[in-house]
Amino acid sequence: MKTMFLGLSLLICFYVPAQQVNQCGIIIPPKSLQSDFSSVYEAKGYVNTMLDSINWKQNFTLREQNGINNAYATIISNRRYIVYDNNFLENLDDYAGTKWASISVLAHEMGHHYRNHVVDSRGSTPPKELEADYFSGYVMEKLGASLVEAKAAMNKIASDRASSTHPGKADRLNAIEQGWNYARGNTTSTTNIPAPQPQQNPPPATNDASWIYLSLYGNSEMTVYLSDDGKKFQAVPLNTTQPFVFKFEVYNYGWMKFNNSTGGKTYRLSHGKDYAIIWSRRTNSWTVVEVP
Repeated sequence: MKTMFLGLSLLICFYVPAQQVNQCGIIIPPKSLQSDFSSVYEAKGYVNTMLDSINWKQNFTLREQNGINNAYATIISNRRYIVYDNNFLENLDDYAGTKWASISVLAHEMGHHYRNHVVDSRGSTPPKELEADYFSGYVMEKLGASLVEAKAAMNKIASDRASSTHPGKADRLNAIEQGWNYARGNTTSTTNIPAPQPQQNPPPATNDASWIYLSLYGNSEMTVYLSDDGKKFQAVPLNTTQPFVFKFEVYNYGWMKFNNSTGGKTYRLSHGKDYAIIWSRRTNSWTVVEVP
């Protein structure tokens, strides 16, 4: 089941072993003594442009934290964040020789949130990183970056060798290329490396019938419990300002409860259908109804 919010503090970030690295294994670009870029890096403006390019509503908060030499996606106290070091990103731009380097890093972290990679406790895995790389390539093309520009950051900071948590440089560059080509309507790879899976268009889940929109109609937030198999349920906070978008991955349906007790009523939710949580005056309780 792909979910949007869970109570844990987990970060997923770039990883490259070798040279001077940070806590996530990222090669730290050398400090720029003379930058070719005249304006200060403004992450929020770039992120808003990226969101507009794929028609996706932001589900995370940006947090600047200088001195960490990093950028990563995380969930802290049930809230999604992209934490970034402004100086680190500016140094990366100079190191790679293009402003697209730092933009692609932010797009990569957005991809982790878009694909809901940060909601489990497994940390980074090669499939997660390839999906985020693919997403980055897709967004970079939408913003007007060339393929070389879309790959610039990964070419500078990725490891040639794969690890148990991260793919090697060749696979990562191929994933970026696949996403970039897909955004141009070309799904044929120019390399012999298998395309990352899943191969699908990153824009809104509304275009994919397998996703479910669960909307809360009320005056305050609510926590519900969702499950793939009807046995193990995960707590998911909902709010009234935007629908909760997800899909179940074990079956084409899943289960929802208003509390995690063994005797609580269980509702079955199916792919391709949207649901609303409303207050029933007849039963004096919350209920789930299918939205036509």
